[in-house]
Amino acid sequence: MSNSGEIFDGRPVVYPLRAEDAADLAALVGRVGADPRALRYLQPKRRVLRLFAPGVDYRAAAFIKQELLSRGGDAAVARHVIDGKAERSDVLMMGTDSQIGRLLQKLEAMDCWGLKALREALADTVRNEAVRGWTLPLPGGRTLTLDENTRIMGILNATPDSFYAPSRATGEADLLRRGEEMLAAGADILDLGAESTRPGAPPLPEGEELGRLIPALRALRRAFPQAVVSVDTYKGRVALAAAEEGADIINDVGGFGLDGAMLDCVARTGLPYVLSHIRGTPETMGNLPEPQDLMTELIRHFQEKLRAAEEAGLSRERVILDPGLGFGKGERSNFLILKEIEALHALGRPLLIGHSMKRFIGGALDGESGDRLWGTVAVSALLEGRVQILRVHDVGPNRKALLMAQAVRRMQPC
Repeated sequence: MSNSGEIFDGRPVVYPLRAEDAADLAALVGRVGADPRALRYLQPKRRVLRLFAPGVDYRAAAFIKQELLSRGGDAAVARHVIDGKAERSDVLMMGTDSQIGRLLQKLEAMDCWGLKALREALADTVRNEAVRGWTLPLPGGRTLTLDENTRIMGILNATPDSFYAPSRATGEADLLRRGEEMLAAGADILDLGAESTRPGAPPLPEGEELGRLIPALRALRRAFPQAVVSVDTYKGRVALAAAEEGADIINDVGGFGLDGAMLDCVARTGLPYVLSHIRGTPETMGNLPEPQDLMTELIRHFQEKLRAAEEAGLSRERVILDPGLGFGKGERSNFLILKEIEALHALGRPLLIGHSMKRFIGGALDGESGDRLWGTVAVSALLEGRVQILRVHDVGPNRKALLMAQAVRRMQPC
């Protein structure tokens, strides 16, 4: 091993290292030969946070910028904040964990210009963003642990009209065969749906959905009693019936907004709940314009929904968040979510992404639905470690992509 002072060909060597997490930094400190106690001081300086606050009072924006600059950080604000011509400004704060922490301490003494509320929001984000592990209780004394090792949710469709034809199970035997193959290929969760929510899909009567779903769910429970089984429905009474038949998770694409009974019903089930974001309905979402500020919309949507859930008796500790790729969002919005998915870490809840075989992937590849597997697998690899669950049709290829990405991520930098 060379020491840091060694010179090659007359030139010193200097290069950046990512030091993704505390273990990486500890390995680097060990390589340098520094006192391990230095980690206590180095860790809060390891990374630079970029925190965005929209629509801040211009005086608060100027104060934030001044305070961060004085601590070695910085902030970007609107150009007319300095002369007071901009009444409000978005603020992009940039600083290390240590610098942001000292800013929070300073804000404890400030109660003007909306700074108290801003401090509370900033403190919530800093606290939530650091959460990386959750344990969700399941029926029968089982648990589902979610952490930085991304899990796979395999899609089982007991419906004749889902958008991806190969995912449709034709009868109980086919359903069980597919479920067994998915579990063998590494699926951590099986997600069973009986109503298509593809763009333009008309609503299915509740009785017809139950007639498809419940027999399929019973068959899965008998065949795979220890498997984690999620039920994909936006109807409250269907969720209740599924819970009674052994469902472990309720996956609601409607975010309890498509059926007024869903929130009360899912609270009564006691099960983990996937809370999604959807614009419009499955019938109308394909014709909506792109949102202007999607990430802010998503954060506010989930904050409001989580508050409403807790008021109804559904603890946020049971909630998984899904930003709803394709549900009222066009290609630009879908790619923006994938690029900026860390923004949702501000909410402190595990994340689920359902990108598999969707139209925007085909658009990026200039191909039809049959060519979308490669794009799906690439997105899965990019999301490894950044989200907790990936909902996919083809478990095997996506599991292998995750294993490869995990091998790279876990390699220490020395």
